[in-house]
Amino acid sequence: MADLVYLVHTSLDGCVEGPAGEFDWPLMGPELSDYANELSERAAMFAYGRRVWEMMSSYWPDAESISDHPHDLAFAPLWRKKPKLVFSRTLPSADWNTQIANGDLTEEVARHKAAADGDIVLMGGYALAAELGRRGLIDEYLVCVHPVLLGGDKRPFAEAADRTTLDLRETRTFDNAVVLLRYHTKH
Repeated sequence: MADLVYLVHTSLDGCVEGPAGEFDWPLMGPELSDYANELSERAAMFAYGRRVWEMMSSYWPDAESISDHPHDLAFAPLWRKKPKLVFSRTLPSADWNTQIANGDLTEEVARHKAAADGDIVLMGGYALAAELGRRGLIDEYLVCVHPVLLGGDKRPFAEAADRTTLDLRETRTFDNAVVLLRYHTKH
């Protein structure tokens, strides 16, 4: 059975976006980019909530014509070929090798974990991740802490959740700036 792995970039104050929704602050240096791309290669599929899916699908199909950043050039082909899963009750359709999960969240996660040939990597967002965490459905947290204070209010961890004990598996520093905290949940 696959694990559901949550990869999230946060500011030091724990936000996933700035007060005006800005996401221009993550530092994707060569080391972090290599790590993210290795994780992406191993993943069976990427998973998103609707809002992050709309952001990703508006950028990655044509990223090479928009950006010359080395991370973007390396990740765009991976993104296009990898199967994707969007959790949404309102999205009518999705392209780019994407399935829509619109049933009961717990049942959808269980079904996709049972069928996946490798981990399902949930990228970004906050509302879906908070609900998945609240339900105990995330098996691993990969938290990339960036050296910035954003002051926003979008945080990826459930505020009203029961206490969740985590097992620290790894810490790393990328590009002398970003700290990875890798935790497994204790089920």
